Amino acid sequence: MRQRFRPARLLASASLIALVAASLGGCTAMSKLSDVTGSIGPKAEAAPADPAQAAEAYGERYRANPKDAAAALAYGQALRANGQRAQAAAVLEQATLANPGYKPLLAQYGRALADNGNFQQAFDVLSKAHSPDNPDWRLLSVQGTTLDQMGRHDEARAYYASALKIAPGDPGVLSNLGLSYMLTKQLPKAEEALRQAYASPRASARVRQNLALVVGLQGRFAEAETIVRADLPPDQAEANVAYLKDMLNRNDGSRGAPKRTPVASLSQSD
Repeated sequence: MRQRFRPARLLASASLIALVAASLGGCTAMSKLSDVTGSIGPKAEAAPADPAQAAEAYGERYRANPKDAAAALAYGQALRANGQRAQAAAVLEQATLANPGYKPLLAQYGRALADNGNFQQAFDVLSKAHSPDNPDWRLLSVQGTTLDQMGRHDEARAYYASALKIAPGDPGVLSNLGLSYMLTKQLPKAEEALRQAYASPRASARVRQNLALVVGLQGRFAEAETIVRADLPPDQAEANVAYLKDMLNRNDGSRGAPKRTPVASLSQSD
């Protein structure tokens, strides 16, 4: 499949360049955010490869028993993968009411809220999905992205720092940290974090693409193009370079963070 150059989401919003996606972290319409956040909660049985088919299959199971936490979790994940974000949030909200305190559902509900731009509510729900005495580094990273979405960048970076204490060198968390710095036009710091992420053998293609973006924003387009083309088939490399050029052109030639960030597709996987 031909993939476009898509910076990893900061796990939640179409207004920020982030992803990891997912990622937390590919071409994951659920995708994440995940190279950014990894999986949260128990895995459902193997789903159909097509997101629409998965949503239909899990929907039947959910409708048979809406109070079944596992069914609701799988259905919510499938809806998010299929881009049905509002419906996913509604399903997961009802499931959390029927299963109060069930942390995997709270984690997914929080992420669904973030998908829909309800960042403060997402942060609050995610806070209930783990605890200070038993923190989940993936959730800490997701919470950091919601704070970044609200413009609370220093607080966000504290959450990334906490996540990295638990998962040192995780490329998804480092990528989120780099994008956080990018949003405040601290491009050298953004590059430093993204280069650390890129050096990891677990780094996804999105980490490389985000690094190329930050390098390009500093005026080093030839270097950015080399990063984008690395290890890619020619047609995909050309598509990614074209997309990078478009993103940099939208920046109107400035050397700071983009004045207008392109809409990112959902990119965290669950």
